[in-house]
Amino acid sequence: MLKALMDKIEEGYSEGIYNDKKYGITKTIFNKGNSLKVYAEELGGNDFISLNYYVTKTNELLKPCEIPEQKVIHFLKNVVLISNE
Repeated sequence: MLKALMDKIEEGYSEGIYNDKKYGITKTIFNKGNSLKVYAEELGGNDFISLNYYVTKTNELLKPCEIPEQKVIHFLKNVVLISNE
């Protein structure tokens, strides 16, 4: 489940709508795709989402940064990405 949520956000910078607010989202991939960082910041506001995600031989690990895991998962499930085309 987590991998599919992570895969919908492209590497680099993108924007999305979450809770009727616009967010700037940065995704950085490390370790040949086995770890990544996502940081999303409400544009014109003070909310943020920050997480690290790791794939091991046996598991997926979600490590939120300074926010509850439930908030991170809600964001990943509900953010609507905006096409830059």
